Amino acid sequence: MHNFDEIVHAASAAFAATDDPDALEQIKATYLGKSGQITALLKGLATLPADQRKSVGVSINRAKDAVEAALNARREALRQLALAARLAEEALDVTLPGRGQSRGGLHPVTRTLERIEALFAAIGFEVADGPEIEADFQNFTALNTPADHPARSMHDTFYLQDSSGGVAENVLLRTHTSPIQVRYMQAHVARHAGAQTMPEIRVIAPGRVYRVDSDATHSPMFHQVEGLWVGERVSFADLKGVIGDFLRRFFESDDLRVRFRPSFFPFTEPSAEIDMAFMSGALKGRWLEIAGCGMVHPNVLRHVGIDPEKYIGFAFGMGPDRLTMLRYGVNDLRLFYDGDLRFLRQFA
Repeated sequence: MHNFDEIVHAASAAFAATDDPDALEQIKATYLGKSGQITALLKGLATLPADQRKSVGVSINRAKDAVEAALNARREALRQLALAARLAEEALDVTLPGRGQSRGGLHPVTRTLERIEALFAAIGFEVADGPEIEADFQNFTALNTPADHPARSMHDTFYLQDSSGGVAENVLLRTHTSPIQVRYMQAHVARHAGAQTMPEIRVIAPGRVYRVDSDATHSPMFHQVEGLWVGERVSFADLKGVIGDFLRRFFESDDLRVRFRPSFFPFTEPSAEIDMAFMSGALKGRWLEIAGCGMVHPNVLRHVGIDPEKYIGFAFGMGPDRLTMLRYGVNDLRLFYDGDLRFLRQFA
């Protein structure tokens, strides 16, 4: 008769003596494998007398359970040892400073756009928006610039392709935000159709625009803010007051001069360029072109369904990118769009 306790003791000792998981599985085969000791005992039950099979079988199964329990315990112990070794190898030094997250901030041009919107909102101007992919009518024709007008060559721009790969003649990336004004006036007229008197239009149109141009002061993509005020008693004096007040508040200085030079734009008549000069600082006495402006051309009003005999207005357009350059002392427009974090962090 076999001493089953000795078998269990021997197996447990053999399991405990190894630190190698592969060796542990080989030792397991010595006891529980197809040719293992306990497996052989189970097979030998058939040779025992019938009155002994039950009691011996119970003893063999108890021994088998004990060996399996010792095996599983050693497996878990080796797993824990491996985990402890890995944790020790990959331990973090919690005394080191954390990486943290860098602080983000608004782009300087975005700061300027928000500042412009807030200043004009304070004097009753709404902010309007429109698509950057624009139709020829809104971008040119409605603004008194027909197909044969020479002013179109100044807007040499990006036309889109149609489904066949050819140029879509009537669809382009907008060259200014004036189309927003056209769409706003059309919607305004539709809202007040049939009314005896149309409420005033007082709106600014900020956004991205596109032209084929790139140098230190120009970019193929840049920003514009255009303004529009249409009513029954709007004058050039109102235009001068609005622009002068805006520039002084934008630069937080009364120590600057503003002048209006006669110019030409197809969508305004009369038209003017707006220049500004600081009376102190590095740019003292130097005149800088800031914007274009003028009284809305009667043809523009007719295109959107407004009676030019009853209503009059002014419009202006300025470049927030250039205003940003002046406000922060940046001398190259391209720096705003290079994505250089060393530059942009200055404004965070």
